[in-house]
Amino acid sequence: MSITEALVAELGRDAVLTDSDVTAGYARDMMPLADSGSPAVVVFPSSVEQVQAVVRICAASGVPIVPRGAGSGLSGAANAIDGCVMLVLTRFTEIESIDVDNRTAVVQPGVVNLDLRTEVEKNGLFYPPDPSSYDWCTVGGNLSTNAGGLCCVKYGVTTDSVLGLEVVLADGTLLRTGRNTVKGVAGYDLTKLFIGSEGTLGVITKATLALRPLPQAPCTFVAGFPSPAAAGEAVTKAVRAGAVPSLLEIMDAASIKASEQYLNTDIGAAECAALLLAQSDSGGEAAMRELSVLEGIAKDCGASMIYSTDDLEEGRMLLQARRVVLLALETYGSWLTDDVCVPRTRISELITECERISAEVGLRVAVVGHAGDGNMHPTIVYDADSEGELERAQRAFDEILGVGLSLGGTITGEHGVGKIKRDWLAREIGPAGLRVHRQIKQALDPGNLFNPGSMFALRD
Repeated sequence: MSITEALVAELGRDAVLTDSDVTAGYARDMMPLADSGSPAVVVFPSSVEQVQAVVRICAASGVPIVPRGAGSGLSGAANAIDGCVMLVLTRFTEIESIDVDNRTAVVQPGVVNLDLRTEVEKNGLFYPPDPSSYDWCTVGGNLSTNAGGLCCVKYGVTTDSVLGLEVVLADGTLLRTGRNTVKGVAGYDLTKLFIGSEGTLGVITKATLALRPLPQAPCTFVAGFPSPAAAGEAVTKAVRAGAVPSLLEIMDAASIKASEQYLNTDIGAAECAALLLAQSDSGGEAAMRELSVLEGIAKDCGASMIYSTDDLEEGRMLLQARRVVLLALETYGSWLTDDVCVPRTRISELITECERISAEVGLRVAVVGHAGDGNMHPTIVYDADSEGELERAQRAFDEILGVGLSLGGTITGEHGVGKIKRDWLAREIGPAGLRVHRQIKQALDPGNLFNPGSMFALRD
């Protein structure tokens, strides 16, 4: 019996795709520079038992497995390799339970982030992680890359909202990690080991998530600055003052211009070199007091435009200018978004260096990011049909990573390593770190079954 026949026998014909014209649509994520191959088979299991069966069939045949969610990734972590089985988890869409009293939810990996947020809000609860693609990315993908989003400054990234996991291992057995309690230190923290592992150690089939009380409607603050340095100084002073807004974002001049043109609106920042956008969900007067601290700091740092509002719709409009940046940049051409995280005191230096790189390569580089935690997303715009522009975009991408490391940062804050930053991971963590990574991979996946070649190679 062939591997395809064995998969059909376990999952059914409708859950197994082999037509190359169809399977090609599952071969890669949204990162244009990452290598991808051609999958032999794409499967859509709908139960844990089916995932276990797929893993055992592939392990027996020596066929690699690449787990995949919605394909919204930006590192090539879910890209196919030639002849692999793509294990797509989008049929795992059940929110199995919401425990209001203990503020937890048990969910499957195919649940869309926004759907989960919407459902728990009906119970007066809140699931904080909110990647920019939250209206279509899935929880499983968020777990695999330890995704963050705009609310990280106050609520942390995905791992900060996870209590436990259910994971199918390379021999098909089911591992349950973590706990249902708020506290627990029984053994190694295997939950955090799998979060951010990009499908290289196992297949996540369930997660127990920690929820929070639903915040108050947010108040919104925006300030425009004459230079990135002034905006960066404001971020530093806000942190020093102990301000913890629920959101603190930064946009450079190129991002501001693109968003205003895309939305056909004027947010009053056209003449600004950098924009800070903040929200506080502390509620009512408390929120406005929190934002008044930011107002004072902005004035001290030379802001040329300052505005605060408690109008929910107006706040959404201002926040929309940040959320649509990538869509706005598409009007100029293809885009390649980077993901570096630097100390918050070095944000302005990163933006300045991106301006230098933009001038050197002759391509537009727009910078937006989560100023509250230093995670920046410089985005390079290029013409995919113009000879040499993709190569220049690649050069800019790599130079930005180098700048991030030189400023004491990391090559990825939330998008992951995938297949696009393997060499950079080795550079960041060094030989000892790489050796430990390989030892962990060897211990959990000795046959190199799961997503081989992603993050790092098993040997040099």
